Amino acid sequence: MAPLHAFTRSPRVRRRTADAPAVGAVLPADDEVLLDAPDDALGPALLGAAQGDFVPAAELLAATRRTRAWERRDRYVRRLAVFARSRPDWLASWRAAAPQDGDALLVDAQLAVDRAWDSPARAELLREVSPLITAAAKADNGDPVPWRLALDHARGARAGHTYFEELWAAAVRRDPHHYGCHVAALGYLASSWHGSHRECFDFAEPAAQDAPDDSLTQALPLRAAFGYLTDGCGPPLPRARLDAAADRAMALSARFPARHAWPAEPRNLLTYVLVRLERWTDALEQLGLIGVYATSFPWDRDAADPLGRFLQVRRKVRAAVAAGGGSGHPLREQRRHMRSGDH
Repeated sequence: MAPLHAFTRSPRVRRRTADAPAVGAVLPADDEVLLDAPDDALGPALLGAAQGDFVPAAELLAATRRTRAWERRDRYVRRLAVFARSRPDWLASWRAAAPQDGDALLVDAQLAVDRAWDSPARAELLREVSPLITAAAKADNGDPVPWRLALDHARGARAGHTYFEELWAAAVRRDPHHYGCHVAALGYLASSWHGSHRECFDFAEPAAQDAPDDSLTQALPLRAAFGYLTDGCGPPLPRARLDAAADRAMALSARFPARHAWPAEPRNLLTYVLVRLERWTDALEQLGLIGVYATSFPWDRDAADPLGRFLQVRRKVRAAVAAGGGSGHPLREQRRHMRSGDH
């Protein structure tokens, strides 16, 4: 696969500047921290689903489609599909009431991919999901989220490079800076060149450079750094490249409101990488911005109890800062092989 000149580069945009908010070292108590807490818009949809009512979820996704809030739409689809894994009745009722509803199709397709991903027969099961993803994509020709799902599906089904590049071209035509699509492409690169993290950075860095300052795609090099730090294979990369990825993600974090559910996942990921880089002061700043909003990813990569792991890391960071640790410590040789093939 060519080194991503085949993955069409996004148009450059004018960049804005913003300063990170000042954050003290006071963090919420352990018993106040929440795991994967929904934001104010998603909460009522999940509550309705718990009561068997699909209407709030339908209204939420319809609103994201009308306003073209694709990043939020992607996040909500994922969260609703996770909920439907254990409580599927509300989604079944939605599909029965509106068989051609593109939003219901999209959640159902995400659910089907998630279920197939955990099976030893992943590739075979994923091929059976293709018609559902196609139907979701046809429901709204401008929506990039079904194409993100198609990219994930293609990776899991071990699709060839030519087919994947066709999907990628279709995805970026709909939104050239969609974070989910870029993460899916990064995952495909990582699985295609296992251990060649340089290829992942070579894709992630130009994509972030070309994206608007407030786009989540600014965090794509951070995803590449996370992959490098947790993969445990491949030749070493310069420390400066990892620090640059973290610095870019810190600038993005500073543009979002503090202690808010929406930017919680990129901030949790950033904290994880900063800790692995032993940038303790920067990690403490991000923990202050996170507040009570812990997320399963990335802490579930290290432990079966992601909330417990998050709280453990908070204690470690505070102790390191109190002991005089700062930023820019040499990176220890602590890369180790983690779970592979995660979706």
